[in-house]
Amino acid sequence: MTRHTSPGRRLPAEVAIHRVDAGRHRLPRVFGTAHLVMLGLGVMIGAGIFGLAGQQAATAAGPAVIISFGIASLVCLLAAFSYAELSSTIPAAGSVYTFSYVAIGEVWAWLVGWALVLELVVAAALVGRFWATYFVATLDGFGLEVPAWLGEHASADTGTNWVAFVAVAVIGLLVVTGTKLSARVLTWVVAAKLAVIGFVIAVGAAYVTPGNYTPFVPQGREAEATDGPRTVLQMLVGSTEQFGAVGVFSAAGVIVFAYIGFDLIATAAEDAHEPRRSIPRSMMISLAIVTLLYVAMAVVLVGLRPSAELGSPAPVSDALEAVGVGWAAQVVNLGALLALTTVIMVVLIAQSRVLFAMGRDGLLPPSLGRVSPTFLAPSTAALVAGSIAAVLALWPGLFQLEQLLVIGALFSFLFCALAVIVLRRTQPDLERGFRVPMMPLLPVLSATATGWLMLNLTGETWRNFAIWMAGGLVLYVAYGRRHSHLAAATEPRPLQGSHRR
Repeated sequence: MTRHTSPGRRLPAEVAIHRVDAGRHRLPRVFGTAHLVMLGLGVMIGAGIFGLAGQQAATAAGPAVIISFGIASLVCLLAAFSYAELSSTIPAAGSVYTFSYVAIGEVWAWLVGWALVLELVVAAALVGRFWATYFVATLDGFGLEVPAWLGEHASADTGTNWVAFVAVAVIGLLVVTGTKLSARVLTWVVAAKLAVIGFVIAVGAAYVTPGNYTPFVPQGREAEATDGPRTVLQMLVGSTEQFGAVGVFSAAGVIVFAYIGFDLIATAAEDAHEPRRSIPRSMMISLAIVTLLYVAMAVVLVGLRPSAELGSPAPVSDALEAVGVGWAAQVVNLGALLALTTVIMVVLIAQSRVLFAMGRDGLLPPSLGRVSPTFLAPSTAALVAGSIAAVLALWPGLFQLEQLLVIGALFSFLFCALAVIVLRRTQPDLERGFRVPMMPLLPVLSATATGWLMLNLTGETWRNFAIWMAGGLVLYVAYGRRHSHLAAATEPRPLQGSHRR
């Protein structure tokens, strides 16, 4: 048996596709288009819809945060085109990890998968800490006495958060039990949170003051020491300016976090009915719905109060209370609690699929790449993902790593755009259920916009990301490179008259 030792070895597309239909460890198809849309809405609409617009308006963009949401949505739409084509071409678990394995090579696929692991495990743990805070606030808001010990262990940014640990662990166990049950629970909870969000927007719209929209783009000013770390772009150009056009783009780089989730639909391609059609449709539908909701919430929020007053931890609740409808704050807390519940669930589903794909390829322990005969799901991968996220949720310092979610997602966006271009050139005859229009212009624009947003993240975020990726390379060299199933595959026999390389 001859081993493929090159780290640039690529997974044949026919192998990736064949094992979805006939592989021993394949996932049952339980998601239709409606379920996939709910999956996208479940993760994209989190508590950020009640806080992100206000915080970025107060610290970076002013009322022009509305434009920041549009910029972030456009970047995600460009990326969604690439995800849609690749998902309809290679409808396998693992999303851009698998796409990169087929199009670019193993070591790059590993790095993308490692970035996805970072993004998803930190997301589940961090959202779990926020969930604990809103859980206590919701109980308190409805007049239920909250024990002192519960409040002490439910802070988002301080202390050991045992409430978050329990919440993530319970939701993780739900994911372990299988996709069908998770999908049913997800559908009902997403429907409930959409109703709450619609109610909050409708109530707030009645109290908008047009004068709060001016000046729409606040004049740029020199940053103060309390404004936080500078972005990489500011350091490169020597700028310390806040607000103005710089602030609008800086806010967009953070707001991308709100839209992260359409890409996670691709991780469930192997669970989907007719994935060549349902995955692209569900991505576009969910992204359109989320954009409308986020922009509507931003328009209402910056119209309720001057943007400088929206920097509180709960800007929507505080703004509603300031205009005399404080009772609606309890609805906001309930909506945030529902939103965060679905985010944790979908993130853990996506994380389990990424670990499952990497385990099935041999880059991680093979137990992760097996489907449970009892639950018909990658239960071991789900258990590992839930356990790690639950333990990480205990750590108070996690709050400072929020931007790692964004850079992990943007890194995968970048490789998705590259994989589309490469695969069109190297394997143009593959069946594609969706094709990116205006090739290669749109993927190039997607990669450029993604790179721009990555430069609008802080230097500290880039440093932490580099450390994580370096650790991933060490793990790949120590384990993945030698245990890769592709590395152990037998080379095909050469044709008569040809020479073995």
